Amino acid sequence: MNELTTELKTLHEATLNNLKSSKANNTLRAYKSDFKDFRVFCIKHGLKSLPSEPKIISLYLTHLSKTSKISTLRRRLVSISMVHKFKGHYLDTKHPIIVENLMGIRRAKGSIQKGKKPILINHLKSIINVINEQKTDEIKKLRDKSIILIGFGGGFRRAELTSIDYEDLEFVPEGLKITLKRSKTDQFGEGIIKGLPYFSNEIYCPVKNLKSWLEITKIKSGPIFRRFSKGLSLTTKRLTDQSVVLLIKEYLRLAGIENSNYSGHSLRSGFATVAADSGADERSIMAMTGHKTTQMVRRYIREANLFKNNALNKVKI
Repeated sequence: MNELTTELKTLHEATLNNLKSSKANNTLRAYKSDFKDFRVFCIKHGLKSLPSEPKIISLYLTHLSKTSKISTLRRRLVSISMVHKFKGHYLDTKHPIIVENLMGIRRAKGSIQKGKKPILINHLKSIINVINEQKTDEIKKLRDKSIILIGFGGGFRRAELTSIDYEDLEFVPEGLKITLKRSKTDQFGEGIIKGLPYFSNEIYCPVKNLKSWLEITKIKSGPIFRRFSKGLSLTTKRLTDQSVVLLIKEYLRLAGIENSNYSGHSLRSGFATVAADSGADERSIMAMTGHKTTQMVRRYIREANLFKNNALNKVKI
């Protein structure tokens, strides 16, 4: 009997580990952060957070709706549900009191989402130009330019960008192949290969700048984008994805561009918007960005064509 109990306990622990392994580390951190906010709400009002019940969840969503977007409410609901699942508790997120409440909140607030601004070609050039103007060592300039140009050219998420290793690169006559081992939409690590061709203008060419960065640093293995220690000594430590955001915002500021509504995602959305504006079709954009559905890509295309195919252009005044 004891052996059976021990085996079941082991199986239970292994199952929980499998559930956790099915999600990326960033996703798990987001679940924990979201649930922490829910737990604080419950403690404040003398409610039970785990296991919880639909009525309490609905009250929390109403509380949250005063200051948060619909997308945030949906994400918190998913997080609370997943934490319950990890802990072996069932939570009915399709209960009418939750579903109807969300519908009411959505009607009252509206559901339009205002995303972060994309970095377009004029922004990209301004950033690279301002980096070149900085009075700092060439090694830092090359790193920062390579991060921004590769991030834009490959339509990378910031976590994908900082995850690239030297072993993931293959320089070919046409340009550069980058193997992305895992991404947000590729949780099982099937991998995706992105191809970045050479640009005619070498100043803004992702491939040429990356080559120069690798030559000056002599990196031959491990992370290609690394942190500096004091005195601009290059370390072996991988750059964090948050560092990408800080770099973008800093260089936008130095270029005289208001930076509050830009983020690490601005490189990715910028690529998709510029590609759409240049006539690239959905499939080719999705092949680069790794989007699994057309919904977001079509939004980029609509925004790119907002003035190009505007009916008001036909009106003569």
